[in-house]
Amino acid sequence: MGLVERFKRKKEEEPCETTALRHALIYVKALSIQDLSDLNHIKAEFNQGNIIILKVTPLAKKNLDDVKKAISYLTSCVREAGGDIARLGEERVLITPPSVKIWKKDSQPRESSGSISI
Repeated sequence: MGLVERFKRKKEEEPCETTALRHALIYVKALSIQDLSDLNHIKAEFNQGNIIILKVTPLAKKNLDDVKKAISYLTSCVREAGGDIARLGEERVLITPPSVKIWKKDSQPRESSGSISI
């Protein structure tokens, strides 16, 4: 048996690892917050395991204090559940379930101070 035949046979015998992922669907949902009453819907989407891109501009145009309250509330709920939350620019917030982590440049260890940056 040649090398190509062995490779083909091996590929056919091994199940695809991503097959299990197809059964648990996670959606990426773009939502906006118009009012503090929208927090229940946003929290429900998070609890279903969805990834949320939340646009805060509609609420920010009405009341900046409500935006702060909403983000504070969502941050505590998300962190308590083991999820992750991060700002995407001025208008959006990314919320992920516990199985998805957001890479944050500032949270990574910095290089030693002995190196020279150019």
